[in-house]
Amino acid sequence: MRKTVLNPAALAALAVVGPALTASAGMPVEVRVTVENMAPTNSVAFAPLRVGFHNGTFDSFDDGVAATAPIISIAEGGSGADWFPAFAAADPAATLGSVLPNPAGPLVPGATGTETFVVDPMTNPYFSFGSMVVPSNDYFIGNDSATQYQLFDAAGNLQISSITQHGRDIWDAGSEVDGAFGAAFLEGSSNSDHIDENGTVGFDFADLDVFNGLTTAAGYTFDRQFGADDAVYRISFEIVPAPTTAALAGIGGIFAMRRRRA
Repeated sequence: MRKTVLNPAALAALAVVGPALTASAGMPVEVRVTVENMAPTNSVAFAPLRVGFHNGTFDSFDDGVAATAPIISIAEGGSGADWFPAFAAADPAATLGSVLPNPAGPLVPGATGTETFVVDPMTNPYFSFGSMVVPSNDYFIGNDSATQYQLFDAAGNLQISSITQHGRDIWDAGSEVDGAFGAAFLEGSSNSDHIDENGTVGFDFADLDVFNGLTTAAGYTFDRQFGADDAVYRISFEIVPAPTTAALAGIGGIFAMRRRRA
């Protein structure tokens, strides 16, 4: 009787592949998130995208209500300095992070960025996001409802491949008066300057025209150009394949070689 003998490399591969073959639907997955600025040339740019995969409990803002610190930290500075701690306090098991442009800096028209996150689809099926729109004083994109985007279904399958933001989806936090004074991403303007508006959160993209003709920090002359129905930003999702298939193919080759040599 011929015996099939596995060498140490094959045994190690089986040790890795075995658990993957028997993993339940609730096992964590790697989600690749890609962002793209779809706005016209010389139009709006975006701060790094702040994201959270979560259980549906954290709601950072509401339409028609005064903005609070979490969303203001995104809308006025793009940092999420208060957004992340508030998110973590409301949902300690959430997966939080940022998608940075490549190259680093504001996501200018035509630019992209990618980041990968390890997510438990059963614990954190929902997706929330926020990013400052620049140049502006307090404009941003983000989801009003915590459960607006259920990324995974009850079986843990990815059910949303992309989220597209149009001109009509841009929010004004209503926390800072619009104008070159204190606007981010403008030459000669300091984002630390501020004039309180004491308004409420609401949709607004047309008032970005106040910055038309001004020079951005990237060196181009700003011109809004897009309308309500024009796509300006896209977030895409992809599950990073586990190495099971490739590993099994390698093991199959090892088995075949051992049989031929027996």
